[in-house]
Parts: sequence; structure tokens; C-alpha cells
Amino acid sequence: MTKSNMADMGKLWEDLRKQARQLENEIDLKLVSFSKLGTSYSSQRDFDRFDDTAPLINKSSSEHMFDTMAMEIKQLLSKLTAVNDRMVEYTQTVSMNSPALLHTLQRHRDILQDYTHEFQKTEANIAFLREREDLLGSVHRDINSYKNSSGLNRRTDLYLKENDHIRSSERMIDDQISIAIATKENLQSQKSMLGTISQKMNSLGNRFPLINSLMQRINIRKRRDSIILGLVIAVCVILLILYAFH
Repeated sequence: MTKSNMADMGKLWEDLRKQARQLENEIDLKLVSFSKLGTSYSSQRDFDRFDDTAPLINKSSSEHMFDTMAMEIKQLLSKLTAVNDRMVEYTQTVSMNSPALLHTLQRHRDILQDYTHEFQKTEANIAFLREREDLLGSVHRDINSYKNSSGLNRRTDLYLKENDHIRSSERMIDDQISIAIATKENLQSQKSMLGTISQKMNSLGNRFPLINSLMQRINIRKRRDSIILGLVIAVCVILLILYAFH
């Protein structure tokens, strides 16, 4: 490969990295807004459930915004996937096994995987809220109808309070599950990092056997010096005791 070709390949790699970083930044901002939208969507649905006069146009607008943002994130993830695939093809084309190159490629692939997982999780939570709210909405309308027709206000209020307690318990359980999942993923990441470090240390030890031999000799000499020092101290103590009793 000529120097000109190498320069062109290097420029191609930098362009791909630049595109990947730009898409990652855009996806990160979109995911933050998407998560906030999901939270506000949940709060709005909670309010609308108890407000029969809430305009339907606001609900449809929120759902339309959610669907639009979800489509935009999917398109960005698709573009980032394509860029990562081109980076894989680049490494195969130039036939380079540079650790720095492979590390950069793996980092971008891990970021893509994390963003995809986070998007799918948020999207699934919103879809679950939609289904649950649709089911509870019909139940709530029936309860209101029964409340207005029968006049059992106190009993209905008790039912609603019990429903609120159940929903609060569900939220707490969801939060605890999310914390446990995040902790598990963090521990797995740390385990993988420690395993990589251990492999590198073993590899260095195998490459430089003289260092291992030198370290073993140093340890043996330290133990020998410790034994000699201990014997000298013991003899001195014995002599002092004999002198004192004599």
C-alpha cells in the first residue's frame, strides 16, 4: 500500500469516527429528551385519569410527539449502526490488528449497544403505560358512572385511594428493579475490565520471563534476610536473658 493510499485510508477512518461521534451526541441528546417526555407523559396521563374534562387534543398531541421522537431516534440508531458496520469493513480491508484501532471500534459498538438498550427500555415503559392506562381508563369511567348513579362517594374514594397505593407500590418496585439492573450491569462491566487487566498482566509476565525470575530472586533474598535478622534478634534476646539471670 502506497503512502497516498495509506493517507486516504487514514482520512476515511477519521471521517467515520467523526460521523460516529456526531451521531452519538445527537442520540444522547434525543434520549435525554425522550426520557423526559416519557416522564411528563406518565404524569399527564395520571392527571388526565382523574380529570374527565381534560381535552383529548392534548393527549393525542403528546402521543404524536412521542411517536415522532421515537422514529427519529430509530433513524439515528440505524445510521450509527451503518457507520459502525463501515468501520468494521475498514478494519478488515486494511488488515490491521492495532490494539488502539480495535479498542476504538469496540468502544463505538458498546455505545451503540447501550443507546439501543436504553431506547428500547424507555419505549417499552411508555408502551406499557399506554396499555395500562387504556385498561384502567375504562375501569375508571365505570367507577365514576357507578359513583354518580349510586351516590356511594365514600366507598369510591376508598377504592381510588387503594388504587393510588397500588400504583405507588408498583412505581417503587419498578425503581428498585431498575437500580438492581443498573448495579448488575456495572458489576459485569467491572468484572470484564478486571479480567482484561489480569490477561494483560499475564501476557506481560509471559513476554518477560526474566522479570519474573528477578522478582522471585528478590523475594527469596528478602525472606532470607528476614530469617537472618530474626535469628540475630533471638540470639541477642537469649544472651540478654542469660546475662540477667546470671
